[in-house]
Amino acid sequence: MMKMGEVCKVVEGLKPVMLMVVLQLTYAGINVLYKLAVNDGMNLRIVIAYRYMFATVFIAPLAFFLERNKRPKMTWSMMFQAFLCGLFGGVMSQNLYLESLALTSATFASTMANLTPAITFLMAASFGLERLSLRTVAGQGKMIGTLVAIGGAMVLTFFKGTKIKTGSFHVTLMHYREGHAASSLAPSGIKALLSALCSLGSSATYALWLIIQAKMSKTYPCYYSSTALMSFMAAILSTAFAFAFESDLNQWKFGWDVRLLTVAYAGIIVSGIMVVVMAWCVDMKGPLYVAAFNPLLLVFVALAGSFMLDENLYLGSIIGGLLIVCGLYMVLWGKDKEMKNMKQLIPSHSSLPEILVRSSTDDKSNPSSNNPEVELVNDRDNSNIHQKLPVK
Repeated sequence: MMKMGEVCKVVEGLKPVMLMVVLQLTYAGINVLYKLAVNDGMNLRIVIAYRYMFATVFIAPLAFFLERNKRPKMTWSMMFQAFLCGLFGGVMSQNLYLESLALTSATFASTMANLTPAITFLMAASFGLERLSLRTVAGQGKMIGTLVAIGGAMVLTFFKGTKIKTGSFHVTLMHYREGHAASSLAPSGIKALLSALCSLGSSATYALWLIIQAKMSKTYPCYYSSTALMSFMAAILSTAFAFAFESDLNQWKFGWDVRLLTVAYAGIIVSGIMVVVMAWCVDMKGPLYVAAFNPLLLVFVALAGSFMLDENLYLGSIIGGLLIVCGLYMVLWGKDKEMKNMKQLIPSHSSLPEILVRSSTDDKSNPSSNNPEVELVNDRDNSNIHQKLPVK
């Protein structure tokens, strides 16, 4: 029987895993709502702008009251990092992802998003946060996994294959408006290529945000405040970007409908609560760990897309998705092996010599000496080795 203390330790160790699973479930929900909002005719850029407005209004008061006594002094460097987080993690990654989602399907867009860990690894290596180490097995595993994931993305983009019958629970939420073709059900090759390029851009900017967030967490370890800063920057940038393309105020209106539900869910739950969770996980486990859970999003979205969004599933999507997931976990295997090797190279505390300083005047066997001595005591492997060195 496990003691209560051991159970608490196990639960504490599983906390990052459980939080990341909840995070991916939340992201699957926003994928469904995004597709419904697009089908309803809502402008994608306006969705992003409202998302970060809601996020800022929700998270800023929490940051003010919960972290008012422990926030470090704000500097121009931190403000610039928050600006970059809002630009890359907010405006660019989200707009590119939604463009990919609108061109094809939620399943295709979320599958391509699994390239994020491979792109994160390449970027982290270029910034010196990851080691290539191609002469080691771990380094070779990470590089081969990256290439396999990229190959899977190419299969997903250019190979369609036969249609897979998944059945239906008859809870389809999509109701196509007149003149709104269900092009996402059978995307053309050009649309698939454009969607893939948008997804690649989204993954690249998202990976860049993870790296910047990891650096920011070290100098500004206040998750609520950093999330509020990022959301505020993203709200300003995304609103300006949306107005540049859509100045008709009628397009910015919504009622008690799926549009309001989408932006409220995206702002409060995803960009508010879940970004705090992600920032905590990035600080605890690193950016590559967070990106490793993206395959769960693929599973959740594929199920939701087949059963609720009337999306078709093809053999090419399955093969490409499997290659991307296999490549992903080759990268993770290499990363895990590399970290284990690094831990083995660090000597344990018990192997370090203990340094004792004492005056020889206390030594009755040598009363004439007035020089203090340094005694090195090494108890490694149950052996006692004593060496006395005079201190000048």
